[in-house]
Amino acid sequence: MREKAHQAKLRTPMKAGAWSSLSAIALSLGLLAGAFAILAPAPAFAQTQDEAADTYKEDEIVKEAGDFFGSVSKGLADAVHNVFEKYGEPNAYIKGEEAGGAFVIGLRYGQGTLVMKKGGSQKVYWQGPSAGWDFGGDAVKAFTLVYNLPDGETIYQRFPGVEGSAYLVGGIGVNYQQRGDVILAPMRAGVGLRLGASVGYLKYTKSREWLPF
Repeated sequence: MREKAHQAKLRTPMKAGAWSSLSAIALSLGLLAGAFAILAPAPAFAQTQDEAADTYKEDEIVKEAGDFFGSVSKGLADAVHNVFEKYGEPNAYIKGEEAGGAFVIGLRYGQGTLVMKKGGSQKVYWQGPSAGWDFGGDAVKAFTLVYNLPDGETIYQRFPGVEGSAYLVGGIGVNYQQRGDVILAPMRAGVGLRLGASVGYLKYTKSREWLPF
């Protein structure tokens, strides 16, 4: 009798309240799993957005450069587009003016402001020699796109460049300089724009240095 009673007790259906509790727990676990599935890729997406926010878009640079040079010409837009096609989006830029001249042996001096996309700006000077057939004059404005710059201090060093690889687009002269992963793309416009086959470098410093070496 006791064994039959025990078996009957085991076959007794679960009460409605117990089923309700289990259903609620299962539903909660399902919702929680769904939430994790939705939220899991969020960090990667947020990182992508952060990375994009650390660089300048092409239209931003065209506007900044246009305001600096005085107008947005087709030549300027084309020059910016060419640099973007080659290197992508910069994370900083330098706007300033430079003076100099050359006939076989020449010098170039400039000063401006480094502006970083992450925020902050600082004064920067540059100077350097050039050698080769590089005719030109002075009164030149320079707007330089800066790539892969980890911090403001990194700009203060020498950046070699091959002036002979420069090109002219609608009155805007463009050339490239590089040191390690950091790439500079100066765009110049003004009276006596210098564009030739010279080879040299620019040394970027915190203060004016008259000796370019």
